[in-house]
Formats: sequence, structure tokens, C-alpha cells
Amino acid sequence: MQDAGKEASPGDGTPPYKRHRPERTLLYQLIQEYYPVFEAHCAEQGKPLPAYVCQEFTDYLKCGRLEHGFLRVRCERCHAEHLVALSCKRRGFCPSCGARRMAESAALLVDEVLPHQPIRQWVLSVPIPLRFLLASRPNIMGKVLGIVYRTLATHLIHQAGYTKSTARTDAVTLIQHFGSALNLNKQS
Repeated sequence: MQDAGKEASPGDGTPPYKRHRPERTLLYQLIQEYYPVFEAHCAEQGKPLPAYVCQEFTDYLKCGRLEHGFLRVRCERCHAEHLVALSCKRRGFCPSCGARRMAESAALLVDEVLPHQPIRQWVLSVPIPLRFLLASRPNIMGKVLGIVYRTLATHLIHQAGYTKSTARTDAVTLIQHFGSALNLNKQS
């Protein structure tokens, strides 16, 4: 078994496996030290953080850490073994999981969707008071997106001179939860 701290190369010119160590990053260290204090401070002020925000931070602090779960993988050719830590797979805050999801989504759109279809981009900015309501009730957010999509699709079909029975539209929806200051931000 290969020690989790050492790297082994498969010998075919590919770079050796190197485990990501989020606990060594400045962001991780800052969140680990200050998030519990910040959360307690908000609660003392009578303004507790929403549950989904707490879950994002909790999951981020577990992401990529062997003590929170891992897989043991083995190379069929050279029989080298490595421990691969499980990821949080969250969309909102984790830079590693967010970047991976963004890259996968972008590749899918570029390779399989966008080259074949004409595209329109629409941004829906929800008024601030409604952001909190939609953040706390995702099922309502889905209904709002459905209404917006149907309205835009009907508009585009009519603008193109077609009817709903002769034309079809589709949509890719991305929801942005946080602004650059980690403020609640719902856009689609």
C-alpha cells in the first residue's frame, strides 16, 4: 500500500498522483478557525445563518479529508494503491467541487448542446427581499424558474413567427447562491 503522503508514478509518462490537501490552503485554515466564531456571533445577535449556508461550510470543512471518508484505488497495471478522499460535491462554496462541476457543465454545453442550437442568454435578478424567501424554499424557486422559462419561451416562439405546436425551446438554468461577499444572491 502506498503511503498517503508519498506519490507513485505509473511509469508511462503521466504525472504521479498527488492528493489534494485542502487543510493546507489559506481559505480552509481561515474558515476552520473563524467560521464557528462567526456562526456563534450571528446566533447571539439573533440572526442565525440559514441552514443551507451552515451546511455549505460544514461540508466544505470535510471535503477532501481522509478522516471523513475515502476510497482505496489500485492501478491494474502497476498495482500502486492510493487513498482518494471523498469530496463534498457542493455547488455553492467549495472551490474544488465548484470548479470541477463548472468544468464538467461547460464541457457538456460546449461539446453537446451549444454547437447545434441557436442560443439566447437571459439573466433573472430577483429583488433582495425575495432572495431570502427563495433561498429558504427551493421548491418555490423551481416554480418561479418554470414560470420565467415558459414566459420567455412563449415570447421567443411568437417573435420567431411560430406557435407552441410548431416550435420547441429548451433551457439551461444555473442558480448563483452567493455574491462575492458571501451575501445571499439568487440569479438564474
